[in-house]
Amino acid sequence: MQLFVNDLTVMDFSYLCPKRGMVGESWIVDVILDGDLNDESMIQDFGKVKKNLKRLIDDYVDHKLAVPAEYVNADVIHNEENDQVEVRFTCDDERQIQLYCPADAYAFIYSDSVTMDSVGRYLREVIATHLPENVDNIELKLRTEVIDTPFYHYTHGLKKHDGNCQRIAHGHRSKIDIIIDKQPCLESQKYWAERWQDIYIGTTEDAISFSDRQGAGKVPKEDEYYCFAYEASQGYFEIVIPKSDCEVIDTDSTVECLAKYIFTQQKMRSSKGSLQVVAYEGVGKGAIVTE
Repeated sequence: MQLFVNDLTVMDFSYLCPKRGMVGESWIVDVILDGDLNDESMIQDFGKVKKNLKRLIDDYVDHKLAVPAEYVNADVIHNEENDQVEVRFTCDDERQIQLYCPADAYAFIYSDSVTMDSVGRYLREVIATHLPENVDNIELKLRTEVIDTPFYHYTHGLKKHDGNCQRIAHGHRSKIDIIIDKQPCLESQKYWAERWQDIYIGTTEDAISFSDRQGAGKVPKEDEYYCFAYEASQGYFEIVIPKSDCEVIDTDSTVECLAKYIFTQQKMRSSKGSLQVVAYEGVGKGAIVTE
């Protein structure tokens, strides 16, 4: 007998990729449980499935940075004194991405690449130890939202957030709607999809000098990198990332602020006519700014 739950949750996270660098993602999770009926004539109560499995997925992947721990150019250094973990990642083109964050900010995937298969295996191993005795197996299906219009992948951190959004490197796969004179503008949507392809969005006030870092990693040319850092309720977060992979804004990077930022920038690109910006944060949520 099988029990299935579609759209169990959406994992909003980022991962490190040798070719693309830091990639923001939003993966939808479907699950199938194999097992025998329990005393309630169920494999498991739907309410418990949704609550318990979602909690595990949130704890182990959601709003984290997934690191391919077996990738040859990924170095992971644990500081046992303060529970901070430093990650030094070298891309195929020699770009450096470095982080110094609390251990809970990462998901270490034991593979040389972060894929739906490798993340699925990681989650199955975690969840298997928490299943009731009558459940023999769990199948996870990870998939992306079907988006027929342009979209981008972005990574950010929200230091003022009191939850896991404060982690400095988590992200989203997001569509963008630009509506000019009440008509979708495909050219503008393509522009933003290309501008924010695999982008890190940093905040001006979080930028620090390279010499003020707590991480110890080196980069070839310091002037080609940004360093962002802040103290939040979960601890100290720091990231070093190429300037070419960044968009730096003067506000926080909440979806409301990003929608306003896109709106302001778009007005400079196309000042004529009415304008509406619909900025998404992952799947099915976002912010709207209308003139």
